[in-house]
Amino acid sequence: MGWFSFLILGIIAGVIAKLILRQKAGWFLTIILGVLGAMVGGWIAGLIPGIGYENFWSIQSWLIAIAGALVVLFVFGLITRRRKA
Repeated sequence: MGWFSFLILGIIAGVIAKLILRQKAGWFLTIILGVLGAMVGGWIAGLIPGIGYENFWSIQSWLIAIAGALVVLFVFGLITRRRKA
């Protein structure tokens, strides 16, 4: 998968993760964290043999990116919640 398609996948995964977690972070921050989450998800999936995520339209690619974005947004939510308290 090329960098542009990976970027688009990360943006969409970040928005989906934001909607699932119902976080109040801004959209720009959500996009950045979504791309970071897609990268984290891709890195973790690369460590597991037999998982193919090379194709943009593959359901595995989308699930990996969304799962990575969920993890990153969740951790970000935990960090920012502690700072406010």
